[in-house]
Amino acid sequence: MIKLGLTGSIGMGKSTTAAAFRRAGVPVYDADATVHALYAGAAAPLIEAAFPGTVRDGAVVREELARQVLGQPEALARLESIVHPLVEAAEAEFVASAEAEQHPVVVLDIPLLYEIRAESRLDKVLVVSAPAEMQRERVLGRPGMSEERLGQILARQVPDEEKRRRADFIVDTSRSVEDAEAQIRAILQVLKTGA
Repeated sequence: MIKLGLTGSIGMGKSTTAAAFRRAGVPVYDADATVHALYAGAAAPLIEAAFPGTVRDGAVVREELARQVLGQPEALARLESIVHPLVEAAEAEFVASAEAEQHPVVVLDIPLLYEIRAESRLDKVLVVSAPAEMQRERVLGRPGMSEERLGQILARQVPDEEKRRRADFIVDTSRSVEDAEAQIRAILQVLKTGA
């Protein structure tokens, strides 16, 4: 089974691409969804112990956690040491299940794939990309987003140009959804047949 990592900078169309893989019958592991589930489950008591006052009604209050962690490298490292092993365990379980079901390809949607050096546990990496102006327009259209916040997010991410250089595959999301789906079908053909 081929483990295909899916990543891309904010606003590049990663969620739409993941949905297209699901429609094509490919199992997709969503690291963000796993974190959300962990924050309302297994990780909550561990996070509360490390960061008192961050959990209410059994779930992590993200705003409070962000207040205690953002801009504090040691606190962020402590949070990552709690969350990353749980996320990786959930990912391993997902991969084992897909393998047992004999899927030829599985997609692992990992937002900060290169930043956390996750490519070492993958067979191939696909990067979704679009022109910077389109990315900016997409992101600034989101509620609560500002130029400043976008700048902060991009500063923490490997630049799009570098991601594209390191990728095995690139899906250009600047055109239509149909066009992106055609690119995905071509990639799946290559992965399944080696052609």
